[in-house]
Amino acid sequence: MQPVEPMQPAASASPQAGVIVVTGQIRTPGDPLQNINVESYATAQAIDAAVVAPTADAYEKAVPEPIRNGLRNFANNLHEPAVFVNFLLQLKPGKAAETAGRFIINSTIGVVGLFDIARRKPINLPQRKNGFADTLGCYGVKSGAFLFLPIIGATSVRDLIGGGVDAFAIPIPVPNSAGRTLSQPYVAVPSSVARELDKRVEFDEELEIIHNSDDPYVASREYYLQKRQTQIAGLCGTKKNTSDLK
Repeated sequence: MQPVEPMQPAASASPQAGVIVVTGQIRTPGDPLQNINVESYATAQAIDAAVVAPTADAYEKAVPEPIRNGLRNFANNLHEPAVFVNFLLQLKPGKAAETAGRFIINSTIGVVGLFDIARRKPINLPQRKNGFADTLGCYGVKSGAFLFLPIIGATSVRDLIGGGVDAFAIPIPVPNSAGRTLSQPYVAVPSSVARELDKRVEFDEELEIIHNSDDPYVASREYYLQKRQTQIAGLCGTKKNTSDLK
């Protein structure tokens, strides 16, 4: 993880001293919007400290763990149709079929996804993460410029586009009336909020490490890009290519 190094003094003709010293930061390849991202990151950290972190802490203390697990399972279940579609796009019909089975089982026997019955014995269908950004990565599309956006946080051009495509995924029909409401905003939005609070609790230690680093913005950027490249490499069965971080 390389910190952003200060620009070396540059000299040019001057009527007085003969040189003009210029200071600044060199933009890291892959982060052409660094100045804007840094400002957005600082704002996000202020909001996190004032609102998000205290809310996540209160959520963890007020909501019993079994309920938090159920809400997490429910939110994860909403994403299964997108996972299913992307396994098909990646020409992995076996994993696509398993994902479809997970969604149907958890949406019915698992009470619209509150209980992850599919991963239990004897069914043993594990949850797998996948998305259109991963599919693009598998087909060689690089991450593009790094972005740190309000609300969304760390992302990249590829991941932002992929997340937008995933949002249009429509749940597979299941044989009950509850299943038909899974993608409705009044259901999806609260579950997504709970999911984000749960993620904030889950990754609190990692965030502390980033916040305590010499340059939290650079640490956050490198952590995100390396994590995403590792995820895509593992999903697609390819070796990690650090050039994709550029």
